[in-house]
Formats: sequence, structure tokens, C-alpha cells
Amino acid sequence: MTTSEVTTEIVATVREWVEREVMPVASDLEHADEYPAELVAAMKELGLFGVTIPEEYGGLGLDLETYVRIQIELSRGWMSLSGALNTHFISAWMIGEHGTEEQRERYLPAMARGERHFAYSMTEPHAGSDVQAIRTRAVREGDEYVITGQKMWATNALRGTNVMLLAVTDPAAEPRHRGMTAFIVDKEPGREEQPGLSISGPLKKLGYKGVETVAMSFDGLRVPAANVLGGEGGVNQGFKYFMGGIELGRVNIAARAVGIATAAFEAAIRYAQQREAFGKPIAHHQAIQLKLAQMATKIEAARVLTLEAARRKAAGERADLEAGMAKLFATETAAEVALEAMRVHGGAGYSPDFVVERIYRDAPVLILGEGSNEIQQLVIARRLLERYAV
Repeated sequence: MTTSEVTTEIVATVREWVEREVMPVASDLEHADEYPAELVAAMKELGLFGVTIPEEYGGLGLDLETYVRIQIELSRGWMSLSGALNTHFISAWMIGEHGTEEQRERYLPAMARGERHFAYSMTEPHAGSDVQAIRTRAVREGDEYVITGQKMWATNALRGTNVMLLAVTDPAAEPRHRGMTAFIVDKEPGREEQPGLSISGPLKKLGYKGVETVAMSFDGLRVPAANVLGGEGGVNQGFKYFMGGIELGRVNIAARAVGIATAAFEAAIRYAQQREAFGKPIAHHQAIQLKLAQMATKIEAARVLTLEAARRKAAGERADLEAGMAKLFATETAAEVALEAMRVHGGAGYSPDFVVERIYRDAPVLILGEGSNEIQQLVIARRLLERYAV
């Protein structure tokens, strides 16, 4: 089979699984804020935890575009499932791209099987978009680093077996990003208290429920120096490594946005043909038709931007402009489409009995995550000024 045929087959398999197993239970799990353990286990069986991990390390070895299409399908069913994969996927990419061979052999096969599940932690209570303001410190003591500090909004950090962590190793560095290092932290899954590390219970959120989001407190956690991403050569290179991961994360966020916008549109156009007002289905009223046309057009534009960003990143090209554009447009589209879908539903859209209520609550986190959309616009503008310099 060609790569294109493999992509088509696996995406179709995921879509069928989502429609059969996810959609019937997603809203109940979401409203209960219940971790979807059985669905995550099924995702491991489907090989989704190793989609982009090279075959030599036990993964499927598929490209970023395939991963994006899978994320669209998962989010179309329930966005929280994509969250179970995203931090894991970014961490696998970082290990494959920057890790030592020993680190690749140690982690990637187990990650592909889903035996290791990674969180990705950069944000702190006082440092979100301003990554250079992080304070978590890692101090070298012999063959170990001692880590102290706090992290916030860490997805998969409680149930996960590992955390890809960014910490300051040279506080005197100028600029500050030159003094940061990425660490592969091994931890016990499911334990809130372990030596040197405390993990909070799940943080309360408007939406994006089911998937765990926690705070972490490090108090003298000891990590082997061998767990510096990239080995000795990776010391003080962590900011660069994490920013490469964030580019991937922005493509993933855009894919999630396309997925939930698609789900909202499908719910709206189905409801519009079933609901009658003034003697005919509301889909026959021009006001509703204009909404449906705008929704579908913007979703398709978001899909094209997202796939183009994925292609550029997969080709090894600089993709911060394309990833920023995709993330900005797709997430704003998702929020707009979610609201328009609720309007198409009328009062019913405000009820938890209809999926658009859940999507409406999920959409805002995409505008904020992986760099707010205000930050995206600054990134886009700076790259455009570089490209069109006079």
C-alpha cells in the first residue's frame, strides 16, 4: 500500500471507531468529568500512541499530516481524547528529534505501545505565554539534577508515566532562554505524592473535561543527568527544543479546532433539516442558510491552513508562520461556529441534551492554549515583516 492509501485507511478506521464507540458516550463522560480510561485503552490498541514514531522504534512511522487527520476525527467525536494524545505526541517528536540514541531506544518503543504516557510541562502559575519568565530550577549535583518549582495546567501529568519538563539551569544566562534545559522526568503513574513531587487533583475547567489537567510542585525532585533531553549536548538547549514542540502543538490545536467545528456544523445542519418553523424546516429559511454557508466555508479554509502547516513542518521547513496562521484562524473559526450552531438550535442549543452545548464550552480553550491568539498574531506579524522586509 502507498502512504496515501495507509493514511486513508487508518483515518477511516478512526472515524468509524469514533462514530461507533465515542459519540454515544462522550457527552455523559464529559458532563461527569470522568477520565475515559476504556477509550484511551482502545486508542492504544489502535496504535494511535505511536502514529508518528518511526517503525524502527515500534511505531507506525506515519507522517504529520496523517496525525492531523486523526486528531480532526478524534476531536469531532470528543476533543478531550485528542488531549490524551497531544502531549505524548509532542514529547515523542522531541525525543526522536533531539534525544540521544539511548533515550530513543529506552522511551520510544514503550511510548508507541502506550506503556509510557507523557505529559508536557512548560507553563507556570506566573508564566504562560512569557516562557522566558519560568522559575522552576534544576541544579546539578553529581550525576543528578535537583528540580524545584511549580508547574501549571499540565495535561496527563497524574496518570502519565513521564513528564517532558522545561527548567532553568543557568539563571545568569542572557537572554534567559539560553539557560533552560529540557528533562525527561520518570514518575509513578497515578500517585499524587511521591518523593520530590506533589500533583494536585484535577483542576476545574469550563470545558475540556475528562482529560486530566493538574498542577505540579517540585521540591527537590532528583532526576538523573542522563535524562537531560539530548544528553550533555542538550544542556541549556531546552527552550529551542520546546519551541519546536510548540509549533507541532499549534498544528495539533488547529486540528482539534477543525474537528470540533466540523462536529458543531454537522449537528447544526442536521437539526436545521429536522426542526420546523413557520410551516417548513428552518434549513429552508435564508437566515439559516447564510449561517450554514459561512460555517462550512470557514471550516474548509481552516482545514486547508492546518494541513499546509502540517506539510511544511513535516518537510523540515520553518513553519511558525503557517502554524500560527492555522492556529489563529482555526480556533477563532471553532468558537464562531460553535456559537452559530447554538443559534441554529435556538433554545435547545443551551441544553446539555445537545452536543453543541459541550462544543461551545470546549472551543475557548483552543484560543488560549499553545500560545494565546494574541501571541499568534504577533508571531505572524513578525514573520511577515521578515519575509517582506524592505
